[in-house]
Amino acid sequence: MSESSNVVDNQPHAAAKIRVGILGATGAVGQRFVQVLADHPWFELSVLAASHRSAGKRYADACHWYLDEPMPKTVRDMELQHGRPGMNCEILFSALPNAIAQDLEPALAAAGYAVFSNAGAHRAMADVPLLIPEVNPEHSALVETQRKQRGWPGFIVTNPNCTATHLTCALKPLYDAFGLHRVFVVSMQATSGAGYPGVSALDITDNVIPYIGNEEDKVQTEPLKMLGAYAVDSIVPANFRISAHCNRVPTRDGHLECVSVELDRPATEADIITAWESFRGLPQQLHLPTAPSQFIVVRPEADRPQPRRDRLAGNGMTTSVGRLRPCELLSYKFVLLGHNTLRGAAGGSVLNAELMVAQGYFGERAIAAPVQAALQATQLPLWQHA
Repeated sequence: MSESSNVVDNQPHAAAKIRVGILGATGAVGQRFVQVLADHPWFELSVLAASHRSAGKRYADACHWYLDEPMPKTVRDMELQHGRPGMNCEILFSALPNAIAQDLEPALAAAGYAVFSNAGAHRAMADVPLLIPEVNPEHSALVETQRKQRGWPGFIVTNPNCTATHLTCALKPLYDAFGLHRVFVVSMQATSGAGYPGVSALDITDNVIPYIGNEEDKVQTEPLKMLGAYAVDSIVPANFRISAHCNRVPTRDGHLECVSVELDRPATEADIITAWESFRGLPQQLHLPTAPSQFIVVRPEADRPQPRRDRLAGNGMTTSVGRLRPCELLSYKFVLLGHNTLRGAAGGSVLNAELMVAQGYFGERAIAAPVQAALQATQLPLWQHA
């Protein structure tokens, strides 16, 4: 997943790799996890878990592979396991449905696993980090509060809703530089966001569906937690308001969002563009393997970004913005685009794990010297790595 411009000598010896597994490995997001982890420099994909119907089968026999890229050869013959304690790995990436994740993920954290979840079941909980590494890396410290309060040797870390992810990425530089008072967003969300097989062709062809269950509440609340301030054992949410309309549209991948913002402090269009283009998060400083070299890309063209042309920017991990102009009701309006199953799902969760490996939560087995040196130069309240 790493771009060539982002490669540094931060690859650990193969023997130092951390063993990881995927829960819900045969589904749409599970397949993205397989794609991202198949040749990862820090992680060894050692466990694929699925439902009782699929457990015991070869991955290639049980999985209807829907991605354009071929199924990695390394996973074809892997036997699917039951998702329960006893799996031979330290980290679990969860692509489980909420109804299953609600009970299973805490049970696995209580059994000692580090669970990096794409499910929404635990995102709003006060002691569970809702993490985008460029936005709020300090929030990872919540896992120590979580462990103490719940008596777990493991922990749960979540990545946000896919639409809230890219909205928050675009808002972060503006919030830091100018403050935010109000945000209005209309989303046009790809069909892959509904999972596989997703929305019926009879429903979505030649159509837009102006409703996605529970989506608007997530988009209106999750950015406030992520942009909130870390206090001891808690997060103080950001103090601005968001109003969202969420729509399903007939594109395969890539969520497009039309956003209007009211800033707290005056800014010109040039100021906003500078804020976006100059922003560089901790993953870029550390050259984490899944991090894009450019967190936000500003498209100068009048008709960009577009899902088909821009969703794979930064290997699907970059947020693209464009069409910045004054807003007649608020301060400015713009369009953003991001890949919903890469940065907005599997890739974002893997980047969360990379951040916490770099912060020292798993010892030094996968932390190369350049990463340690970059961490020591930060002023963030990071884990005390030995």
